[in-house]
Order: sequence, then structure tokens, then C-alpha cells
Amino acid sequence: MDAGTTASSEAPLPQIEAGRTVLTIGVVVARSGRLSSLGDPLDFALAELAPHLHRLAPRGTRLRIAGRDSKSTADGARQAVTELVRDERARIVLTLAGTQVLPVVADTCDSLGSVCISSTFPWQVYYYGRGDRPLNRAFHFCWGLDDIAEVFADLWERAAPDGPAVGCLWNDGPQGNWSRHHIHGFAPVARGRGHRLVDPTGYHEPATDFDTHLRAFRDSGAELVTSAATTRDLTLFRSRAAEFGWHPRLITCSRWLAYPPTATCSDSQEGQDNVGTLVYWTPVHPYRSSLDGTTAAELADAYTQRTGRPWLQPLGLAYALFEVAVHALRAADDPTDPDAIAKALHRTNIQSMAGRLDWTSGPVPGVAVVPLAGGQWQLPAGHTYDLAVIAAGSVAGLRPTADLVVG
Repeated sequence: MDAGTTASSEAPLPQIEAGRTVLTIGVVVARSGRLSSLGDPLDFALAELAPHLHRLAPRGTRLRIAGRDSKSTADGARQAVTELVRDERARIVLTLAGTQVLPVVADTCDSLGSVCISSTFPWQVYYYGRGDRPLNRAFHFCWGLDDIAEVFADLWERAAPDGPAVGCLWNDGPQGNWSRHHIHGFAPVARGRGHRLVDPTGYHEPATDFDTHLRAFRDSGAELVTSAATTRDLTLFRSRAAEFGWHPRLITCSRWLAYPPTATCSDSQEGQDNVGTLVYWTPVHPYRSSLDGTTAAELADAYTQRTGRPWLQPLGLAYALFEVAVHALRAADDPTDPDAIAKALHRTNIQSMAGRLDWTSGPVPGVAVVPLAGGQWQLPAGHTYDLAVIAAGSVAGLRPTADLVVG
């Protein structure tokens, strides 16, 4: 479907097999391209749950899962949703995606008459970023820019109790522009905590130098830096800062740093040493599945055992997507009707692998908030990188695992 094509809002009729209605959960997963690190945990959750679909289906139905590669692009995502809804007859489409991809998945689902459930995208950007175009069947769970600001302020105040200025390493794209938004962004919350922000200019990605930022940070007396940079650009910034002779006490960064350094940085891992970041899911989170009681620790261990790779934070959110979808199908008055599924989601309040997900009291319609903690990538002597929990933030029952390391 081309971007300008007007699609029917009626989803195709469901399939019938052996007298049972077939309910399809579609999954838009990035199996290729720059977002493929999000696709890995989603593919794993899909494979983990597939053998148990027979017992998870609503009475009188058969449940199946169909996936399509978004190719990490808007066009690929649009095509993936179209195939899932029109060819696979998916009533619900799930995704973990990024700035350019996730809005397209939600928009295309809505135009084709299917329900979209998504995550890993700050809810203000997801909701306000589409302007005045409300989506009737789109549901999202994630933290907010305000939550990130609160978590990072906790880390800044541990690193520098005297409250020096905070340099803002923000780009000129959606991440930076929404971070500095005067109402819905990161900046007003950070300033509300008493922090002075220094935001010299938005840089274009990929960055070539950061001399303007470094001069502004040095001249303002900033001793802390906050960012939403890619790992590549953050590594470049730290290298240039060392050449410049300027050494911040702490850098906090929200983008990509939810992953182990080995999963995101092929050229250098130095960009993540002792960087503070957001923590939304770890094996020590006191969460368990609403489907079978699996704990966060058990899920992380299963991932490591089956893949041979370290656990990833998005694993908890990926698993929770399926929990929400199954709950909605079971709770809907008619699980074949997308509007009935949407009504069920508006009533949903469950404890999941991602924590409590409550759409009955979200900040805006169709959004449930995921609680955040503050962490830091640390490299103990002789060990691999560890995402240490420094501050529990809004995660009830979570205990810190390490002290903050400052420069």
C-alpha cells in the first residue's frame, strides 16, 4: 500500500478451521536493518509462546502468530502490516519499533481496521507526535520523557550534589526536539527539579564534531551531560571531550543504551563506560508473567541459555506484548471484532512481565506507563559489562545493585 492510498477500515473476515475460529496475532518485527536488535527479543518471545497457544486461546477458537519483517524502515513496516491484516487476517498487530517505524505501524493498523499494541517509544512522542490524528485502535505502553528526566535527575544529584549545570547533547531530530519540548518534553521536568540546562544547538546525525557543545559546556561550568545520542555519536563526543581536556563527572543517555555494549557498538565500547541510563527491565525486577507465572529472572535465563547471548532489556517488553494481546482476546466480548478488542484494552489493568500495565488510568487514552529505574553500565575488573541498578526510581520492590561511579 502506498502512503497516499486510502485503505478500507474493515478487517478481513477471520478464518474458520474444524469449526473453530482462527485468531491471528500479527507481529511486525525488525529482522533486518538498524532496528534488528529490537527484533531479536521479539522473535524469542514469539518462539517461547508459540507452543502454548493451544491453552491460551479463548474458548472455541484457535490462536496463531504470524510475523513479518519491517526491515527497519517506514515502507517495510507499512508493507508488513498490510500483509498481516489482509493476508493473515490479523486482528491484533504487535511491535517494538523506533521513531520512523512505530508511528507507521500504528497508522496502518488503524486504517486497515486492526488493533495495534506497541512499546519502546516514550509515550509523549507516540501520542503527541501524531498531532491531531487520534487512533481509535492503537494502544501503547512505555515510560515518558518526564520519567526519564526524573530518573536522570536522581543520578545527577548523586554525582554532583552541589547542582552544577547540565549540558544537553541533543540532536536536531525527533529525539532532541521532543527532549527540549517546553510542555511535553524532558527539559521542563529537569528544570523543575532545580537543574540548569545548557542546550547550545541541535546537531545533525551522524555527528562529525562536537566542538560547539564542548565550548558551551565548559564555559557554562557544566559538569554533567545528558543525551539521547546513538552509541556512535556518544563515543565520538567522549573522544573529542578528552582531546578538549574537559571531563564531565557523569553522562546520562537514554537512546540505545538499554542494550549491552557488545550488542550495539561494533567499533568501540568506550562510549558506554560508566554512562548512566534508564532501566526498565532486568532479571532482578520483581515481575512475573500473567500467562504462566514465569519470573523476570527465569525469562532472562531462558534467553541466555537458548541464544548464547546476554539478556536484553526489551525482552521483558516483548514478552509483555503477547501477554496484553492474549488478555485482550480473552476479555473481548467478540475476539474476532477489532472494536471489541479495543474496548477490552481500554479496560485492561494487568500485572505483566513489564510490570503493572494499566490503561484505565493512563496519562492519555490508549497509553499505559512503564515504571523506570536509574542504572549505569559498569565494567568490573575481569568481567563483562553489567547494567547496575543505581536508583530504584518508580519501580516498587526493586533494590539497587551497585553504587554510582563518577568521573
